[in-house]
Amino acid sequence: MASNQASLLLQKQLRDLCRNPVDGFSAGLVDETNVFEWSVSIIGPPDTLYEGGFFSAIMSFPPNYPVSPPTVRFTSDVWHPNVYPDGKVCISILHPPGDDPNGYELASERWSPVHTVESIVLSIISMLSSPNDESPANVEAAKEWRENRNEFRKKVTRCVRRSQEML
Repeated sequence: MASNQASLLLQKQLRDLCRNPVDGFSAGLVDETNVFEWSVSIIGPPDTLYEGGFFSAIMSFPPNYPVSPPTVRFTSDVWHPNVYPDGKVCISILHPPGDDPNGYELASERWSPVHTVESIVLSIISMLSSPNDESPANVEAAKEWRENRNEFRKKVTRCVRRSQEML
């Protein structure tokens, strides 16, 4: 039953995004027969190190969505403190609802069923604009962000260039 409700909600969100596209990204199904796997293309936000990049990601929804959050994994190379080396995005709104067992986040900052594909992707775009190096997913990128901004910038520039070559 939950899976059917999730499917209906995701179909509605897809229709809404098709009718009212949002600047900065596009989204669609990876496979027309599976509403639980979305392909997302994010344009690097203006006035950031990621400007000019075209980054691809897969958003995977659990059968009990929106009670539980989706996972988002970049399939493009992205050098960022809040992106694990395997591409998985680590931002508060994608963490399970409730209290943080590590005490880093307030429950209000974590997943809530009011989030939509649009609000998730806009949060990821915001993450690209302002990395959180307090609790990084990629410790090496966070260390470079803090201590060697020039090297960090070079690596991001390479990621942007590679993303442009993939078009």
